[in-house]
Amino acid sequence: MSIAVSPRRVARSELAKFESLRSSWITLGLALLFLVGFGVIAAFQGRSGIDAPGSEGATGYSMALFGVTFALIAIGVLGVLTSSAEYTTGMIRSTLAAVPRRLPVLWAKASVYGVIAFLAGLAGAVVAFLATSAVLSGTSGAVSLSDDGVVRGLLGAGAYLGLVGVIGVALGVLLRSTAGGISALVGTFLLVPGLMSLLPDSWSDAITPYLPSNAGASIYALTSSDGSLSAGAGLLVLLAWTAAVLAGAAYRLKRADA
Repeated sequence: MSIAVSPRRVARSELAKFESLRSSWITLGLALLFLVGFGVIAAFQGRSGIDAPGSEGATGYSMALFGVTFALIAIGVLGVLTSSAEYTTGMIRSTLAAVPRRLPVLWAKASVYGVIAFLAGLAGAVVAFLATSAVLSGTSGAVSLSDDGVVRGLLGAGAYLGLVGVIGVALGVLLRSTAGGISALVGTFLLVPGLMSLLPDSWSDAITPYLPSNAGASIYALTSSDGSLSAGAGLLVLLAWTAAVLAGAAYRLKRADA
């Protein structure tokens, strides 16, 4: 008696694959360590000078999320590995033989890991915020969860890291190479923003806010600075980037041989 292939069963299969690999938990642990550790370090480093003239922009919130960029690398790399490893080992043939329609595999990988990355990112952001708040207690930089925008911002940090995880999965399927996927991810989120300074100011000002990294940063920013997107607009832009990479991955998965 054959067992029908359903989205739920495919998702459970992908979750089981993820849970079975020790490297998955180690890399997630590193992401949390980066997020919490760098936030606490920033708080200890900034505590002594936070009340000094010229430091008015420093807050416990900004220090707490100082490690988001570092956590992004770990979560994005794990997303790439989640999908590209099957091409490296050849296991993808067995996966697609079990799910001949193919696309449910991509949707399951992206959704399962996206949820895991979101929850891990949110948990790390909350712990980092509480830890830095304790370090900065009694200073002008202290911020509480009840302050305007803090809860929304922490959720935004989780959403940003969750979408980075989905982009990583999609890059792994699109490029079918761990090295290629990681290079594309790191280049897009870390290198390209720095290269914007080489462009004329008018071009840089017009393009920079719509880069994935800048749009993502605006999602969890407490306030919008000049030239940056609002939290809602940043989320829409990052969702558009995510959808574009997923579309490319879906096309290659459907059209190309495993």
